[in-house]
Amino acid sequence: MTKANNFQRIRDLNYLQQAVLAGALIERMLPNYGLFSEATGFGDETLLRNSLNVCWEKILLPKSKIDLEKQIEKIEPNVPELADFDMFGTYPAIDAATSLLSLMHGLMAQDEQEFISISKISQATVARFIEYQMTVEGEVADNKAIREHPLMQYEMEVLGELIDFVEAMGRITSDSIKALKKFALEDGQTNIGLSL
Repeated sequence: MTKANNFQRIRDLNYLQQAVLAGALIERMLPNYGLFSEATGFGDETLLRNSLNVCWEKILLPKSKIDLEKQIEKIEPNVPELADFDMFGTYPAIDAATSLLSLMHGLMAQDEQEFISISKISQATVARFIEYQMTVEGEVADNKAIREHPLMQYEMEVLGELIDFVEAMGRITSDSIKALKKFALEDGQTNIGLSL
């Protein structure tokens, strides 16, 4: 499955399908934030976890009085500043937090572009991680090398499988969301291959 195909397939999903797909991708990214937070003492993974749970609730009960604005205010101070940390883990942490903010903005504005951007952020996290690893190992990290790297191939594969899962979901219920979350984390690793 080529990259263009995956993104085209995401565009072809309906609003709710795109929202749950975005949520599933964040489930895979969030532990990166937790690892960063543990290593640096910055930020609160539980806060992000709770906000993601609130988003799942909002997807299930769109008419509920859930205040996403309040959630955004809680998350924003927990987005690390690149300049404050001298470690690679800052990037995946920023990407996880930014994706969560995108999900909330998308749900508030009913803007599916926000949901589509989350799959691009996830892929960019993987690309940056591969680039970092290759540079450390003294290899040339050009686009072709990154695209063909097993971790990027795997990210594309997982995205394709998640799209398949979402397409087959039918009605979005708390059970189907539970199944999707379980499926997203089945391989026991984050999007950059760190063990959960």
